[in-house]
Amino acid sequence: MFQLRLPLPAGEFDAYLFDFDGTIADSMPLRYLAWRYALAEWNCEFPEKLFYDWGGYPATQIVALLNEKHGLQMRAELVMQKTEKFYLGSLSNLKAIPEVLEHIEMSHGRIPLAVVSGGTRNTIEASLDALGLLGKFKVFVCAGDYQKAKPDPEPFLVAAARLGVRPESCLVFEDAELGMEAARAAGMAAVKVPQPWQRNLGEA
Repeated sequence: MFQLRLPLPAGEFDAYLFDFDGTIADSMPLRYLAWRYALAEWNCEFPEKLFYDWGGYPATQIVALLNEKHGLQMRAELVMQKTEKFYLGSLSNLKAIPEVLEHIEMSHGRIPLAVVSGGTRNTIEASLDALGLLGKFKVFVCAGDYQKAKPDPEPFLVAAARLGVRPESCLVFEDAELGMEAARAAGMAAVKVPQPWQRNLGEA
């Protein structure tokens, strides 16, 4: 029998909710390069470890934290424009995470799937289209669709409501601890997707 590489919690679920960056797509390395590109104008250091530690933070919060850390006055909207432009130009290099792709392919058409992300809808849809996965998802909850970002449960609760399912019947796929906290706060089961250095990306 085929063995899935990412085991799920026991039980039956009515919907799967997926974070995007670092969960569906191995996009975090590309995101980090985009941040480095955008921040170079201000000579702003952003160590890779810190980037992953802040995984799940909204971009506006990251800019505010970097401004405070380095005594800068970067405009969040300008930094975000630069990071998005670089990232969108790199989509030909984007790859899905195999362990998660297995679950998307196996569950599509059986239960509804949603993407719950802090990214913009335009970027998420462009990324999924590049991966050939755009049509797999019924609902998108992205930046602007909620008031409070993860670790607040609101993004996941919005997704459950749009899908018409009970929060406790949802399973969340997440790579960041902030997302795991949000899922638990929403009363949802969750599965942790390994970070890039914790898995073998060379597997087919």
